[in-house]
Amino acid sequence: MKTFTATPSTIDKKWIIIDAEGLVLGRLASIIAFRLRGKHLPTFTPHMDTGDNIVVINADKVALTGKKREDKIYYRHTGHPGGLKSRTAEDILDGRFPTRVLESAVKRMLPGGPLSRQQMRNLYLYAGAEHEQTAQKPEPLDVAAMNRKNVKGAE
Repeated sequence: MKTFTATPSTIDKKWIIIDAEGLVLGRLASIIAFRLRGKHLPTFTPHMDTGDNIVVINADKVALTGKKREDKIYYRHTGHPGGLKSRTAEDILDGRFPTRVLESAVKRMLPGGPLSRQQMRNLYLYAGAEHEQTAQKPEPLDVAAMNRKNVKGAE
């Protein structure tokens, strides 16, 4: 018996599309991070990008449970002394770049390093229902049917 190690020639990437409307943010980000790394495959290799390409539509309609929409704070720093800035999740979701909430949640669920940055390039987020990856014929993934808790208010 030899241990299988994926090589670039043996990696077969699929295209997956997920409709994020009404799905709980953390649960959705967890599923996306799991599939971006390729941990759902029997050919998973920790040091190779074996994951799928994921297209997420309606990322601006993702749901946050409880009072997180008003209370959850995202911090960033300008790089200057005293340059700590903060915004709530509601400000970001209603603002110019609503996909950043889901993007940061997925990014924080991946291990840091060059491989994670490469895997994040396989994630395509769109605020609306239109996307540019129709030529790749992505297969739909029904996250809501995986677990009843994946949809807000379905408990």
